[in-house]
Amino acid sequence: MTSNMQKYLDKAQVLIEALPYIQRFNRKIIVVKYGGSAMVDESLKRRVIEDVTLLKLCGFKPIIVHGGGKEISKWVGKVGKEAEFINGLRVTDAETMEIAEMVLGRVNKSLVQLVESLGVRAIGISGKDGNLLQVEKKLSDGQDIGFVGDVKKVNAEILYDLLEKDFLPIICPVGMDEEYNTYNINADDAACAIARAMKVEKLAFLTDIEGVYKDPKDPSTLISELEIKEAKELITDGYIGGGMLPKLQNCIDAIESGVSRVHILDGRIPHCLLLEIFTNKGIGTAILNQKESRYYDGEQ
Repeated sequence: MTSNMQKYLDKAQVLIEALPYIQRFNRKIIVVKYGGSAMVDESLKRRVIEDVTLLKLCGFKPIIVHGGGKEISKWVGKVGKEAEFINGLRVTDAETMEIAEMVLGRVNKSLVQLVESLGVRAIGISGKDGNLLQVEKKLSDGQDIGFVGDVKKVNAEILYDLLEKDFLPIICPVGMDEEYNTYNINADDAACAIARAMKVEKLAFLTDIEGVYKDPKDPSTLISELEIKEAKELITDGYIGGGMLPKLQNCIDAIESGVSRVHILDGRIPHCLLLEIFTNKGIGTAILNQKESRYYDGEQ
């Protein structure tokens, strides 16, 4: 057998490996929280959007919830302000809120443009549209951090309607309270709230780390899969800290609310979504219910 023929056979094997996953998740809803370095690097950005559009064309029903923190910080600096964070949350006064909404709207439409260029119909919406994301003021350990919202209700009918009409929804994490004030929403929180409300099949967080480590200083301690009980024990025993703590808690909340699987992936790896969803071993950390099994061909 020639080396060229072997290459073609290897490609065919990849497609065959993906088949059971395509069958299992066909017509299932997947929420992708898109943020971090993968939003800044244009090459990575295109690969992420290629992944999501391929999922769509394979019969999945993806929803993108995007962040934009680095871009917001850049524009806040341009107007002479300094970005301020408390417990990982951006302190958002009225002027910063105005900048954030402008920047997030710009990011939103750039993603719509990219998806459309790949032949998939996309609609970008804010959490304010149709009162999609209804919020109340969020405090950080009792501290007032301004116009930062905590999602209290998701008007999921809007998203079901868009999916039914074969659109790919791209959601900007801005919402309103009962008095119609505008609030910035942490994109992780927004993605988790939407996933919980719709009890989606998968929720994937694209981050700037490979996944969950038992020891953040030791890459060899990367955990490929975690049951909820194990994830809670890691938090209780003090292994999880920093920005991973609220992210992992979001994952646990999502699973307990009916989401089948949650994935934490390194968005800096090209096509990380495809590698995690369509291959037997995956590349990130999967958080799952005790009853769930991630490997469908019997591999452990």
